[in-house]
Amino acid sequence: MKGNVVDLAVGVIIGGAFGKIVDSVVGDLIMPIVGWLFGGLDFSNYFIQLSGAAATNLADAKKAGAVFAYGSFITVALNFMILAFIIFIMIKQINRLKKAEAPAAAAPAEPPPTPEDIQLLREIRDALKR
Repeated sequence: MKGNVVDLAVGVIIGGAFGKIVDSVVGDLIMPIVGWLFGGLDFSNYFIQLSGAAATNLADAKKAGAVFAYGSFITVALNFMILAFIIFIMIKQINRLKKAEAPAAAAPAEPPPTPEDIQLLREIRDALKR
């Protein structure tokens, strides 16, 4: 296995675990504050009942039939935006650290020896010039 495959596997595992943390942050911390700022609104209970039955909350509406749950979508979209922003910042920092390490690790190397055919051609060129 190459290093990139292992890096990808670790990233997927950490991303899955990190996704749950972001779900909790959005659902338990951010959305209640956003709802409070907008007058006590609970986005999780924003839905349109498509089956025609009346329901007061999303759980009952889903039991009754088809539901267009746009409040849940708002929560998930906000969750995605936060997660994408955090990953963007992480990748940006990793790339910045890699660029800082690269010049320090690079040592001046000797140029490779010139092949014999190139040397011979140079000698012929120089002889023709004379």
